Amino acid sequence: MNNTSANAPRPLPGTGTHGSPGSPGTHGSTGTRRSRWTSADLSLIAVFAALTAVFSILPGVPLGAGVPITLQTLAVMLTGMLLGPGRGAAAVGLFLVAGLAGLPVFSGFRGGLGVLAGPSAGYLLSFPVAAAVVGLLAGLVLRRARKGRMVLLFAAGLATSFAVVHPAGIAGLMLNGHLSFPAALAADMAFWPGDVVKNLLAAAVAVSVFKAFPRMAVRDRGGR
Repeated sequence: MNNTSANAPRPLPGTGTHGSPGSPGTHGSTGTRRSRWTSADLSLIAVFAALTAVFSILPGVPLGAGVPITLQTLAVMLTGMLLGPGRGAAAVGLFLVAGLAGLPVFSGFRGGLGVLAGPSAGYLLSFPVAAAVVGLLAGLVLRRARKGRMVLLFAAGLATSFAVVHPAGIAGLMLNGHLSFPAALAADMAFWPGDVVKNLLAAAVAVSVFKAFPRMAVRDRGGR
């Protein structure tokens, strides 16, 4: 029997022309996109989770509502800006899970599920979402802007703060702090000046890091 094109064995779905899975140039190829995090990604997630914990347990400024002013939102925004939405949310989520599991990584060296009954619960639960949102916005900035990145990253962080963190924080103050909406809003407003400064610092640090490590500004910004 002649080995014509009709009789030749066909490659398996998802393989290249030489039978190797995911060979470049085939419809089953994923190109240069990676489907899994590498050990370097996991290391970054662990490092930024630890950074968020350190910023959280540094002494804060106590307020009457029972939620102190700390540097943890600075760490959350910086993590999202530098790592992108997926890895940023994973790092902050790891910090949150560690604290809820009992490690004393929250403000005042607190930990455990009891914090979910406190007035700061809304702020804490919003942090992984905030890291993901600011990571997405930072990705748009990095892909489309060559100038004014610091201003745009600052705007991305501030927008995330007021769209994600503060509404969740106000809800937590109303639910666990038993405050009316006007009282919760007034308590939350005490954080606004500090958030402006912290987002400005996060943007400045992020721009400096991207200048020193340009590949961080382009790798895996779409989904991680």
